[in-house]
Amino acid sequence: MHSTIQSQRGVSLPGLLLWSIILIITAIFGMKLAPVYIEHNSVQNTLTAIASNPNFKDESPREIRLTFGKHAMIDNISVVNGKDIQISTEKGKRVLTIEYSVTVPLFHNISLLIDFEATSKN
Repeated sequence: MHSTIQSQRGVSLPGLLLWSIILIITAIFGMKLAPVYIEHNSVQNTLTAIASNPNFKDESPREIRLTFGKHAMIDNISVVNGKDIQISTEKGKRVLTIEYSVTVPLFHNISLLIDFEATSKN
């Protein structure tokens, strides 16, 4: 009997509770942050799509902003709009850039502030 107790291995109850808490906290962070990063990816893809349009270099800033607004409506982008786009020229090419911050509430009075920069540069 004594030798079988020594050879038994496993997770103790406190160890199981600790790993469960770590897993739950990780899942909560993932569920709160995933939508923010998915939306940032949509903003990035929208800027790239607008910049890859053959008529992009001939469009006015107003037309570019309107096009972004249409894409944003389709892609359900709500953190930025066309007014937030900065249009610049680098090496003879137009570049679209958007800088924005998102505050993600985690628990009661604890939040995360995430800064993003999306650009049309390849």
